Amino acid sequence: MRLLRKQGAEVRVVMSQAATGFISPLTFQALSGNPVHTALLDENSESAMSHISLARWADIFVIAPATANMLAKLSHGLADDLLSTLYLAANCPVYVAPAMNQVMWHKHVTQDNVQRLKTQGVQIIGPEAGEQACGDMGLGRMSEPEKICRCLFMTPTVSVLQGVKILISAGPTREPLDPVRYLTNRSSGKMGYALATAAVNAGAVVTLVSGPVQLPRPKQATVINVETAAQMYDAVLEVAEHHAIYIGTAAVADYSPVPKTEKIKKGEGQTTLVLHKTQDILAAVSALERRPFTVGFAAETQHLEQYALSKLEQKNLDMIAANWVGQDSGGFDSDHNALQVYWDKGQQHLAMTDKNQLAEQLLKLIAERFHPSTS
Repeated sequence: MRLLRKQGAEVRVVMSQAATGFISPLTFQALSGNPVHTALLDENSESAMSHISLARWADIFVIAPATANMLAKLSHGLADDLLSTLYLAANCPVYVAPAMNQVMWHKHVTQDNVQRLKTQGVQIIGPEAGEQACGDMGLGRMSEPEKICRCLFMTPTVSVLQGVKILISAGPTREPLDPVRYLTNRSSGKMGYALATAAVNAGAVVTLVSGPVQLPRPKQATVINVETAAQMYDAVLEVAEHHAIYIGTAAVADYSPVPKTEKIKKGEGQTTLVLHKTQDILAAVSALERRPFTVGFAAETQHLEQYALSKLEQKNLDMIAANWVGQDSGGFDSDHNALQVYWDKGQQHLAMTDKNQLAEQLLKLIAERFHPSTS
């Protein structure tokens, strides 16, 4: 409330009955200078329909904190109190800052509700990782007020990336061993697809070269489906020079076997596989005569900074986003991740959060480096 008022915003507060058990409505009335609304049918409002008048008044609607119960109600269109009814009546941008126990946050039903809200156009802020009131550690803490306020007043990347052609590679590759088997990795493609969606929302013209994933294709993006590392190399290099930015999130196989024409039968002894090194897509794009602004990814199990900086220099990248992979570290096959982003004489840590929000944060960093005058 204080931060929003400092930004010159006029704020009106709606409280659920549960919220009034933590903070007195009188406190928010004093801070906002406006009456606090708690009842669905308010005899003091025009036509006793406070949810309609508030919905028409607001330019931005923020729910912070948003409990698991509130996420469920909003995502399914339930309207049994003023707050949930206001969501249905609002025709302005809606931001939600979840807060709950880490086990509740990770429940499939909660994640389904979050995804459903995103399809309804709701912007999700957080949650963050850390110690919780119950003593657990993990994702579920409400984002700090400073971060929530920053998201509301964040300079949009639309003006910077409007019409900019962005090429993104995402997902794993599959390297065939024989007609029925292949070598692959645990990449889900979620980070690359989240970046594609964020770029489309920022006004960019997006081409997505995708390995085999189980994800819905981003709306308004041109999708090129490939399977092997060689196919991804050809697809990316064919169009790279026609794009201003290339973001290589794909987990491309470093080695590929020579596939057998017949199914390999199980024998009594050991089987030896001969692997050949695949072509380096990032290095090839960066070496183009008309090279795009090139962003790489590094997934590491040790020496994160050392390997990331080495890759940044050796492949002549403009930026690299590095993350830990392994147990409890996010990354592959997870809905959450944290990134350490490096560029020439600069770096920034992006804390563990939902990959959709992380994609927006990374895209903003890329936009700032792509157009340094905007930073």
